[in-house]
Amino acid sequence: MKQRAIVSVTNDLSTDQRVGRTCETLTKMGFDVLLIGRLLPNSSPIDRSYATKRFKLLFKKKAFFYFEYNFRLFLFLLFNKADLLIANDIDTALANHAIQKIKKTPLIIDCHEYFCGVPELLGRTRTIRIWKRIEKAALTYATQVITVNDSIAALLSKEYQIEVKVIKNVPSRKIIEDEVKISNSFFPYIIYQGAVNIDRGIEEMIEAMQFLPDYHFVIAGKGDILQKLQQYVATLAWKDTIIFLGSLSPEKLRSFTRQAVLGVSMEKDTCINYHYCLPNKLFDYIQSGIPVLVSDLPEMRQIVERYQVGEYIGAHDSRILADKIKSMLDDSDKIDYYRQQTIEAAKELCWEKESKLLENIFSPFLKK
Repeated sequence: MKQRAIVSVTNDLSTDQRVGRTCETLTKMGFDVLLIGRLLPNSSPIDRSYATKRFKLLFKKKAFFYFEYNFRLFLFLLFNKADLLIANDIDTALANHAIQKIKKTPLIIDCHEYFCGVPELLGRTRTIRIWKRIEKAALTYATQVITVNDSIAALLSKEYQIEVKVIKNVPSRKIIEDEVKISNSFFPYIIYQGAVNIDRGIEEMIEAMQFLPDYHFVIAGKGDILQKLQQYVATLAWKDTIIFLGSLSPEKLRSFTRQAVLGVSMEKDTCINYHYCLPNKLFDYIQSGIPVLVSDLPEMRQIVERYQVGEYIGAHDSRILADKIKSMLDDSDKIDYYRQQTIEAAKELCWEKESKLLENIFSPFLKK
């Protein structure tokens, strides 16, 4: 009988590519995989090579949601067999940690970010204190902890005196054959993909577009400030240069990304989580073969400097940002060089390499 791995996450499973790649790796190794998330009113149908389950919850956010989700997850795990538990981020750790203690089931926790340093928790001392207690208990007793980059690994390792392994959040090398052709009114365009949340530099990019009349700005994703941004853009004289695509399938998104002239990742240094962030969008841009412009933050700067795939900038002033973008895009030789460098970088920064490291972590739990 196959070893059963139950993977849990609090999203609706539709767009979480890291979790999907993890489940595919487990399946390839011979595990019987079940991925658990939640069902939202607008959740898309999913068809995977492994089993999935989505809880239909009464609460959609904040404390009641996390309590309900973890309570439902705890009951499910209590009455269902698992040989390996994999919790994605601290918001799924409470139920998994409790089951680990009761059933002695091995638990791997995958920290996609420095959870207690996210901007949504800034200034919420009491809430942070609660999450810290959960984080300490879960990470200290976890069989293995993994995360997305060296900086976050070092922080967690120092704080809890634990070993933390790094699995980068990189895409696969899969080539898309059916390319989505975009209306000529979109060309040429700069792209932002990912969560449309606070402190991602999206507002400044929108403002910068008034100084870049030869380009459009495409925003692919959804998030907490999406509606607010759409309402704001509707008031601007240059509103027609801002395109909101919403949430797309990974395949369709990459087709849009591959046709962009530049990919941006402009997170602000407003919290420890952003300071050490290494967004998967950066690797998606590289795999799509487009140059990048990123914030001058340690992990992103290190990638840009090492692989020469673009540039970084320390300011978020819209005029300075526009001047930087113009100087990059007006230099065809520079842009061609960055594009060529993405081809080489993509060979190394891909899931095919990272999955081998992940297999080494999972293999001790797979009984032959």
